Amino acid sequence: MTDKTIAVGVIHKVPEDLREVLISNLDILEKWNNLTSLARNEWICWITIVKKSETRKHHIERLCSDILKGKRRPCCWPGCPHHRPNAKKWFKK
Repeated sequence: MTDKTIAVGVIHKVPEDLREVLISNLDILEKWNNLTSLARNEWICWITIVKKSETRKHHIERLCSDILKGKRRPCCWPGCPHHRPNAKKWFKK
């Protein structure tokens, strides 16, 4: 039997839509679990901070392809404003 434990982030919990994607693809799940908790936190925040469901779906798809390519964090993103106070300036209130 394959272990389907999903590692979490530092601040954010893994949302259900991402959880379903991770469980459905063991290659992505393995790479996800090998990320640091801070890196997982960045990905979760990057996915959940968007307003439109279409954008969120696109972010999940990009997470999958980027993680399979070996990327460890979202590209071109200032970081989680919930964890890094200096990243808050990039997000509208």
